[in-house]
Formats: sequence, structure tokens, C-alpha cells
Amino acid sequence: MAQLIFSLDIFIVYVALPDIGADLGFSDQTLQWVVSAYVVFAGGFLLLGGRAADLLGRRRIFVLALTIYALSSLAGGLATSPAVIIAARAIQGIGGALLLPSTLSLIGTLFEEGPKRNRALAVWGGAGASGLTVGSLLGGVLTQSFGWPAVFFVNVPLAGICAIAALAVVPRDQRATERRRFDLPGALTVTAGATLLVFVLVQGPEVGWTQPAILAAGAAAVVLLALFAIIESRSRDPLMPFRLFRNRSLVVGVSVTGLYMGTFGALPYFMTMLLQNVFQFSALETGLAFLVPSVAIATGTQLGERLVGRIGTRATLLGGFVVGVAGTIAFALAFDDQAGFAATVPGIVVLSLGQGVVWTGMWIAAATGVAGEEQGVANGLASTSLNLGNAIGLAVLIAVANAAVTGQTGAALRAAVADGGSLAVLLTAAGMLIGALVSLTLPRKTAVAAAANPAPASAVHS
Repeated sequence: MAQLIFSLDIFIVYVALPDIGADLGFSDQTLQWVVSAYVVFAGGFLLLGGRAADLLGRRRIFVLALTIYALSSLAGGLATSPAVIIAARAIQGIGGALLLPSTLSLIGTLFEEGPKRNRALAVWGGAGASGLTVGSLLGGVLTQSFGWPAVFFVNVPLAGICAIAALAVVPRDQRATERRRFDLPGALTVTAGATLLVFVLVQGPEVGWTQPAILAAGAAAVVLLALFAIIESRSRDPLMPFRLFRNRSLVVGVSVTGLYMGTFGALPYFMTMLLQNVFQFSALETGLAFLVPSVAIATGTQLGERLVGRIGTRATLLGGFVVGVAGTIAFALAFDDQAGFAATVPGIVVLSLGQGVVWTGMWIAAATGVAGEEQGVANGLASTSLNLGNAIGLAVLIAVANAAVTGQTGAALRAAVADGGSLAVLLTAAGMLIGALVSLTLPRKTAVAAAANPAPASAVHS
């Protein structure tokens, strides 16, 4: 349910953006901050959120994150000025940064490594895919029926119910058997550095890469992240132990999450552009169209879990990427202002099945071989890669897609949007091929070893 809320909230706000801008007096240049504030702070705090789950308690951080989500959503719905809603979205982003790695950390410690954990991750992934549909549909219905504040208010009861349910069904956090330092210097430098890095990646395409603010933020991000690396190398109890990178499965999982979001994760943006700017779909029609990929992705997540059990994580990821490449090429070829939605459906279905398979496989890879007390930071690392991959992928692909759009109007503009989108989507297929090659570096018997050597009870229930 938490993953459904997390995924839903990402998509539900997009539909309401025009109404938010008109009602609160946003300019075209500042409206994007309703989305960007969330993305920047979520990306910057993910690693901290993962480590907090390890050290302060997974259930405790999970419930705290949901509480932050509910309160910030309430503030967003009550906002009467741009500054208030942007601040609410930033705080909501921090809640998301605490929530995502804590959900994964709970799965990683409450379910033993192997088939049980794989099944749990498939269910979790299916909930995330459902959020894509529910968010798009619910955003259109709520905005049209009750106004834009409703897309924020809906999170309040959902997050509240989920937090109360967690207190009832999730086991209490056990007391630590040894005292652990939180590594405050590491936490401050990585959080500030990652936040500035995401800010640069999100704002660079909008305001220009050579603007003083972007250059200064980029330089500060490099310095802070370099300082973080120095601090971690000398710390006796680091926020991110470098020995984790000796786990090849984790390294591949983290790499694949970044490639995934720079390729598969960028496709919804271009599908939205195709439907609304080329095919002239309404917001509600666009939401209904997203039923097709959502059902296919959810099906792929369940298929991915079964494939990992039968052929292993390596072969599952490889197969998912190959299927994704085939579907993505078919989807790109259907980008035509003279075509219709039906022409895109075969490619969307095939690529979405591959997307769901890779989604489940990459989280299984990232969690394999990681000790229970470090599941949070490992998943925080993978989640950070996910966020950065999306920011980098969209920045590059949108620039490619928009290169031929400047100065066009009417039918010529629709044709240019279709052509630019087709080229960008083909580039995501090339990125998926890189993901397939990275997957080949996984050990061949990841799934077999995981099934044969489940985590000990102390790790499962820690």
C-alpha cells in the first residue's frame, strides 16, 4: 500500500499542474517547481533515508515517512501561494526519500532471501505499476470534479491508514545489540551533495547549463560528494560502507536501476507527449490510455519473479531488457502524427512486459547477499541511482526530442514532436542494450544460490 501511495503521488500531480498554476498564480517558469521540489529533495535524501531505516528502526522510519507524507499533503492541499505548495512538495519529497528505502528494507529483512523475498518484491512492484494507472486516472477525475487540492488531500487518509496498519502488522523494531554511530558528517555531505546534483540535473535543461546558479551548484555538488567519499573512507562506522561494493550482485543491481530509469522510466513522459500533443488526447483520455502499459508492467513484475526462480536473476534481467528493446523499437516506429493510438499498442505492451520483468529482477539483484542490518543503505543506494538515472535520462532525451521543435506551429509542430519523440525513444532502446550487457556481469547462479542458502533467522527477523 505504501508503494502504491508513493507511485500514485508521482503521477497524480502532473494532471493537476495547469489548474495549480492558474489558481495560485505560477508563471510558466516557476510551475515546474511543483514537480521539481519533490524530485530534488527525494533524490537528495534517499541514501540518508536508507541508513536511517537501518540504524533507527525500519518500522519506525516507515511510519514516520507516512506521517510526513500525510501532513505535507494536507499542507499542499491547503496552500494559497506558490511558496507554500513548493515547500509542501519539498517536505513530501523528504517523506518519499524515507519511505522508498524503508519499504524495501522491510521486505529485505522480513522475507528470507530466495523465493519468498522474490515474491514479495513482485507484489511490491505490481503495486507500483498500479500507481501509474491510479495516479493518472484519479488525477483527472479529482481535478475535474473537486479541484486541484483534491489530488493532495487524497494522500492524507491513505497514508494515515497505511501508518496505522503498519503499527498493527509490522513487527516491532528490535533493540540494537551494539551501539552504532549515525555518521553525521557523512550524512550531511552526501545529502547536500546529492540534493545539489539532482537540482543541477533537473534545472539545467530548463534554465541553461551555463547559468551561474547551475555552475555553482554543480561545483558545490562535486566538492561535497568528494568530501563524502573521504569521510567514508576514514570513518569507523560509515554511512555507506565501501565494502558493499565488493558485492557484485548489488553493484549490478544499482547500475541497472540507473539505466532502467534513464530508459524505461523516461518512456511515460514521451508517451504523454505523443498522446496529448500529437494525438490531442484530454487528460482523462490519457489516463485511460495508460491502463495498457500499467496492466502489462504489473504482469511483467509477476512474470519476473517466476523467471528468477527458474532461470536466475542474470538471465531474467537479460531477457527483460531484450524484450524491452524489441517493444521500444516498435513503439518508436509508431510515433506518427498521421497514426493513432492503436498503432502504438503492440509496442507498448511488449516493452511494458519487459519493463516489469526488469523492475522485479533489478531489486532482487540489489538485495541479494546484503546483510539484514545493511538492507536499508543498500536499497537507499539503489534508490538514489534510480532517481539520478531518471534525471539524467530525461535531461538528455528531452533535449534530443526538442531539438527540431523550436519555431514550429500547428500541424508542423505535431509532426516535429512526433519525430523528436521517435528519436528519443530509439535512444532509450540503445540504453536498454547497455543494460543487457551490464546484466551479463551478474553471477550465473544468483537465484539458485539464494534459494539454496536462505538468510538465517536472525537476519530475517532483525
